Amino acid sequence: MELVYDPDVVSYNRLLDVFWELHDPTSLGRQGPDIGTQYRSAIFYNNSEQQKTALISKLKIGESGKYKKEIVTEIQPAGPFYRAEEYHQQYFEKKGMSGGCIMF
Repeated sequence: MELVYDPDVVSYNRLLDVFWELHDPTSLGRQGPDIGTQYRSAIFYNNSEQQKTALISKLKIGESGKYKKEIVTEIQPAGPFYRAEEYHQQYFEKKGMSGGCIMF
């Protein structure tokens, strides 16, 4: 999912805090029932300030003691964003399921 945000409304640090809460950053190539490299934990940054902030955030969450396993989240430069195929859009809604991402 591509996230576009307004830093006047929500800080990058707040986005990172929510990111760490929404998934398991110790799971390599898997989130819930989904398995594969496309389900890896990753943060994609757009500039050196975001990179530095993400690296510090990862270090802090790793040192927090919240997780017993190593944090495997990748931190990489953002590349082009490609929208998923139409059958992936609104997946939970199309399947008659509740759940999905938490909105904040």
